[in-house]
Amino acid sequence: MSTAPADLAATRAWPFEEARKVAARVAKSGKASALFETGYGPSGLPHIGTFGEVARTTWVRRAFEMLTGRPSRLIAFSDDMDGLRKVPDNVPNKEMLARHLGRPVTAIPDPFGTHESFGHHNNARLRAFLDAFGFDYEFASSSDYYRSGRFDAALLRMAEKHEEVRGVILPTLGPDRRATYSPFLPIHPTTGVVMQVPMEEVRPAEDLLVWRDPETGERHGTRITGGHCKAQWKADWALRWYALGVDYEMSGKDLIDSVRLSSGICRVLGADPPEAFTYEHFLDEQGQKISKSKGNGLTIEEWLRYAPPESLSQFMYNQPQRAKRLYFDQIPRAVDEYLQHRARLRVAPDPAVPAWHIHGGAAPNDPEPPVSFAMLLNLASVVNADDPAILWGFLARYAPGATPATQPMLARLVEHAVHYYRDFVAPTKRFRMPSEAEREALTALMIALRDRATDLEAMPPEDRARAIQDLVYDAGRREPFLEPGKDGRMGVSRGWFNALYQVLLGQEEGPRFGGFVALYGIAGTIGLIETALARTEQPTA
Repeated sequence: MSTAPADLAATRAWPFEEARKVAARVAKSGKASALFETGYGPSGLPHIGTFGEVARTTWVRRAFEMLTGRPSRLIAFSDDMDGLRKVPDNVPNKEMLARHLGRPVTAIPDPFGTHESFGHHNNARLRAFLDAFGFDYEFASSSDYYRSGRFDAALLRMAEKHEEVRGVILPTLGPDRRATYSPFLPIHPTTGVVMQVPMEEVRPAEDLLVWRDPETGERHGTRITGGHCKAQWKADWALRWYALGVDYEMSGKDLIDSVRLSSGICRVLGADPPEAFTYEHFLDEQGQKISKSKGNGLTIEEWLRYAPPESLSQFMYNQPQRAKRLYFDQIPRAVDEYLQHRARLRVAPDPAVPAWHIHGGAAPNDPEPPVSFAMLLNLASVVNADDPAILWGFLARYAPGATPATQPMLARLVEHAVHYYRDFVAPTKRFRMPSEAEREALTALMIALRDRATDLEAMPPEDRARAIQDLVYDAGRREPFLEPGKDGRMGVSRGWFNALYQVLLGQEEGPRFGGFVALYGIAGTIGLIETALARTEQPTA
């Protein structure tokens, strides 16, 4: 076994902190490799949370392999033996599905008519989803595992420990549920429904569960093995950990109690539960928990329309144990944060940089974009860019030689910027009238740009942007925009820059203004100021 380089062994990046826990567990157990797992409920379609869980687990898995030199596997486990509890809103043939409520989703016809069952359809969607992002994983079907006998030994073990397993769960239940609870859910031999009924007898030596149909009163004997029954949710999770030897699994904050109880059951069965990691859920713009049924979140399709997938990885990487708001305004920030970290990774392969984990330790080969995504969005807003070619006209002048072929990441950002502008920026643009003080400052800036235009245009883009930013500051060094800085000297307040964004660009915030002028052009910016100064009344929405 190889040893980890010193810089990796000492890094405080959270995937490595988690990987060290797995490494200690594997070393203690004497195993040659580690098994990571993520879970998926196939009664619905994969979503942005699915991406987050698999991406984060992948980063921990990669860190483990680099720390220890040991191999590992990642199982994406589909709980497709579960009974369908309700008909989803976003599927066809709802009436047909309603006739199959309670049956395992892999025993229900596919409402889309494309696969063997509803569960197979959604499993295929999950695999296509994970494959699209290039995740390295092994797909596992609960139905296949139960029916093939993979869980038989663990099921018989649970039958032997039936009362002890019940003892873990019963204190958490109300009196009525406590009286009927069993970790086993037999499949009804006639209806195929996953039954939640008390066990009259559990006979592990005979591979038998004895229970009674609550509607007909008929007594049934069901085999414990071979897919004739499945385990209740918390017992099922523990059964899986025990049977497969799972070393690591993360889950959301809402499952903290489930992790605790499943861990207790896993110990009853005779194994240590895996290392666990709890992540926080996303919030909407108002700070409310995102709910698929409410539709108050941002879908992964929406994110990928407006930004590259690497930016979504960046958003998922940051502070996973803190609740984060997930809405449209987060997208540009995540993109530019990713680009900044990507540029840092190119300079030094530091595992403390999120892009190190996103790209597996090596920076991409394509060049860094010459402008930020926020800058592209502001340019798109000003020029009303409903076509990428409009933006490329400005970019080619700002960064000679920049084309979609030479700048593939920039090309992707341009496409995203146009989508973002059309769908999100254009409907919200609101220009306002400048105040008298703002008119004076804008006039001063316009005159300074006009006087220095020839010199500025001759400068390299970065020098030009810095020089223009100095002119922007100089124009704002007047009342009411003066405020004392940390060093005691008078500086320019945020109010001046807010005025530039609101009066000239029609939005609440924007990038460093000198950089925007360098990209948009001095003549064009002078035209924006002239238009603003010529307004005699507040523009209508």
